[in-house]
Formats: sequence, structure tokens, C-alpha cells
Amino acid sequence: MGRPIVKCLVQPGDGVMPLIKAIKDAKNSVEIVIFRFNRSEIEKALAAAVTRGIHVHALIASTNRGGMQNLRDLEMRLLAAGVTVSRTAVDLVRYHAKLMIVDRKVLFLLAFNLTWLDMERSRSFAIITTNKKHVEQAAKLFDADTKRQPYVAGSTTFVVSPINARKQITAFLRGAKKELLIYDPEISDPAIVRVLEARVNAGVTVRIIGKLKARSGVLPAAKTLHMRLHTRSIIRDGSWAFVGSQSLRSLELDARREVGIIFRDPKVVARLARTFEEDWEAKEQPAAQRTEQPLSTDEEEQQDKASAAKVAKKVAKAVADDMPSLKPHFELTAPGVDVNHPEIEASVKQAVQEAVRQVVRDFVEEATAKA
Repeated sequence: MGRPIVKCLVQPGDGVMPLIKAIKDAKNSVEIVIFRFNRSEIEKALAAAVTRGIHVHALIASTNRGGMQNLRDLEMRLLAAGVTVSRTAVDLVRYHAKLMIVDRKVLFLLAFNLTWLDMERSRSFAIITTNKKHVEQAAKLFDADTKRQPYVAGSTTFVVSPINARKQITAFLRGAKKELLIYDPEISDPAIVRVLEARVNAGVTVRIIGKLKARSGVLPAAKTLHMRLHTRSIIRDGSWAFVGSQSLRSLELDARREVGIIFRDPKVVARLARTFEEDWEAKEQPAAQRTEQPLSTDEEEQQDKASAAKVAKKVAKAVADDMPSLKPHFELTAPGVDVNHPEIEASVKQAVQEAVRQVVRDFVEEATAKA
């Protein structure tokens, strides 16, 4: 068979066409895991594949922060197009993995969501591989998660949270002899930070693009990317790389479904390293020039809070608008007293709005945090 084909997509730049072509070229099946999605071109390609007799199966996250209705609408559209649709379980905090398997022969391991923002305005990567072991493990995981059954890790280089991610990523980092180049929106796990500090103390150069949220007197400061960052990737010693969906923080290592792969391919690793160097040297854009820049590195948390506030505001307004006039109550409780009914009524409604808004916002934030 020779060496498995491994290719790399670099976003923004490589765009959506490689994914669409793979769907169009499918001979038997397309299996896809979705967390966020708004690429109509991919949706049309999946529907067209069904009409050609291809078995298309989509595993869609049961929840994400701020976009649940979009997921439910997507499910209905795909079902109407003849796609088999499954929904992830709710046993983990979140199902955040993104991947696609074509004919059970080719794996697309994505660090980005299938959204316009992630693919056209953000730095991210995808690895396309025919590595038999990785494809088999991806298919095994897909089957387990669609059937809501336990997944048992079968490869040290197919990295699945919370099954083997902490162990394998820790070992991968400890294997660095000269250099670690890291893209990560949030490095905060204490044990991982200690591993990185030990590597620095051993003479390994560590450079981080993203954010280091843990305190460290050893690790160098992280550098902010000149564009929106949406990848979790590590290049080790210029010869090995990790690309996946898990950040180096406890939640994504231990409590969510995240997927990544560790691989060695000279051309792909070289392209990742070259992109890192270009990003490292690029000047940061002024905030006003960035496109839809997230309010913090944990963009989903910010979207959740914004969504909760929006829902709370709408509910509070609806409750206040639906309140009956208070004038009859004033006349019953204070007969003959000249009361400024409109002013008091407005004050009461405002107080009710504020109270309802806070209660609803707290409820929505608590509910999504548990999802």
C-alpha cells in the first residue's frame, strides 16, 4: 500500500471545496460529526450524495452554546433530504468533535467547525488521512457515539477525550527534545503546564500562539494571533504534530468528547510549522479591523452568555407587556387618592422586567453550562 496519504487544509485559504469534492467522490458512505454548521454548500452536497445512493449518516451535537435551534433545524433539513441523523448523548459536558469519514477509507479530522467564520476568517487546520488505524478508530468512535455505547481506545495516536487524551497528549509533549510550537486558545490545565515548564527547564523552546491562562514563571508569554484563532495544534521538533479539537485545559481533556490525531508526515508537518512561523511574525491587527473577533478565548462561553442575556431580555419584555393595567388595583387600595397611574405603572413594569430578566438569564446560563 505504501505510505498513507496525508494532506493538510489550512484555513483561511483552502476553503470548502476539498470537503465537497470528497462528498461528491464518495462511493458508498459519508459519516460526519457536526458541532456547529452553516455551510449550505456542504449541506447540498450531502443531500445530493443521498440521491446518488450514498449512505449519509450525520451525528449532530445534542447541544452547543447559543446555537441549539440551528442544530435542530439542520436535523430536520437533513432528515427531509434522506440523511440518517443521530444525536449525541448527554453524558458528557459537550460533544465538540468534528470529523468526516468517506467510504470508511478516508478520514477528515477537523480542528474547525463547518461554519463560514471558522473556515473563511479563522486560523485552523484539518488533516486528511488514509492511515488505516486512524480511519478504523474514527469509524469505531462514530459507531459508539451514534449508538451511545462506550468507546475503548485502540490507538495511541488517535486521541479521544476523555478516554485517552490526557495520557497521550502528555506523553507527546514530554517527547519534545528541541521545540514545541503550540496553537491553543486557552492553556490552563495545571498538570499540562507543569509538563511544559519541565520541557523548558530541559532546554526545549516553547512558543505559544493563543493564550496561556495559567500562571507560570517559566513559560514565555503567549502571542496573540493577527486573526481569529480556532485550532488546537502542536508541532513537535519539526517532525511530529498533533491536530485536534481539544485545548490544553482540564474541561476539554477530561469532560468533553474531543478528537485529535498525532502523526508524522514531513510535508504536512513542514506546512504547519511554516504557517506557525508566518503567524508568529505577523503583526496583530487593530481590534477594529478583526472580523467577528470573539470577546475572549473561550468564544463559546461568551456566545452562551450573550444568548442567555438575549433570551432573558425577550422574556422579561413579554412578561411586562402582558401585564394588565394596574389602575384598578390603585383605585381599590387607595380610593380617592390622586395617583400618577402611568408613572407608577411604568416603574412597576420596569422592576418586573429587571427581576424576570435576571431570573431567566441565570436559568439559561445554568442550563447551558450543564449541557
